[in-house]
Amino acid sequence: MASMAFGLSLATLSSTNLLQSHKKTTSISNLKSHQSTLPSSLLGTKVLISKTQRPIIRTCHSQVTCSVASSSSTLPSALLFDCDGVLVDTEKDGHRISFNETFKEVTFGAVRNSFNSTIGFPSFACDLDELIDEQKELGVTWDVDLYGELLKIGGGKERMTAYFNKTGWPEKAPKSEEERKAFIASLHKRKTELFMALIEKKLLPLRPGVAKLIDQALAEGVKVAVCSTSNEKAVSAIVSFLLGPERAEKIQIFAGDVVPRKKPDPAIYVLAANTLNVDPSSCVVVEDSGIGLAAAKAAGMKCIVTKSGYTADEDFQNADAVFDFIGDPPEERFDLAFCRSLLKQYVS
Repeated sequence: MASMAFGLSLATLSSTNLLQSHKKTTSISNLKSHQSTLPSSLLGTKVLISKTQRPIIRTCHSQVTCSVASSSSTLPSALLFDCDGVLVDTEKDGHRISFNETFKEVTFGAVRNSFNSTIGFPSFACDLDELIDEQKELGVTWDVDLYGELLKIGGGKERMTAYFNKTGWPEKAPKSEEERKAFIASLHKRKTELFMALIEKKLLPLRPGVAKLIDQALAEGVKVAVCSTSNEKAVSAIVSFLLGPERAEKIQIFAGDVVPRKKPDPAIYVLAANTLNVDPSSCVVVEDSGIGLAAAKAAGMKCIVTKSGYTADEDFQNADAVFDFIGDPPEERFDLAFCRSLLKQYVS
């Protein structure tokens, strides 16, 4: 199967290795399963929530202890969210479905107009005219497991390119590198249209606690932004339709090709900090994947992971905290006060 063959070598396609951790882990067995807000005594620690919601505390060294936080700890300058898997669990039943619908409906003849209008290279029209009579579908389907492997590559256009480079390009696809870039862009444009239709119909809900945490941040004057490898139009649709226009006008979006290198490269988080005029060390990022975590930490930011459907089993050793989700009361896992506590550590 294509899924099995492709999955074995995808790790080599990522440009940056995930950061490694050598920190000691100590299990705390006598803590309650969860509380409305994690106590301030966890200040300066890294917290992991397992399936039973039992925290694991990571200390920096066996001789180092962390004391109780002051209630006047500095607020984050900015709260930065990844989009897919963090705001909405979009990947399996959103983006994957939209990719497959695009692969199913797009024929080489039908793709000509989108191909040229998307990129604006009329010189390609002659080559594409030769394909008009070829009405063969792409013949590509990404199943759940294969798409999980593809998610190790940041960006939809990059995923398609890597997939075709590995498994072979369709017989009638363009041959030159520039034409293939335009071809991929035309497919991605259509995929984005299909995905946005799902969002506009509100078929994919916000994850628990997202709106709550954003409201807390905005109420305290904390800047809020979304930093994603996804297409800017798709991210804007999620923010506008699911968070609502009142919140959306206060949230800055950094997405798609706004930076030349995508996660795990830190470029998008560096851009966000520079644009928002904040110190990276004063930012708290909410991510759901290993590549997102690597990007946030490489940018010098605190990072909380909220696991999503595809990332539950990934290694998050370098995260400052890991939860199943943000949560709303009575199932709340953390809030803005916890984000604030991560920024100031007292070591005795």
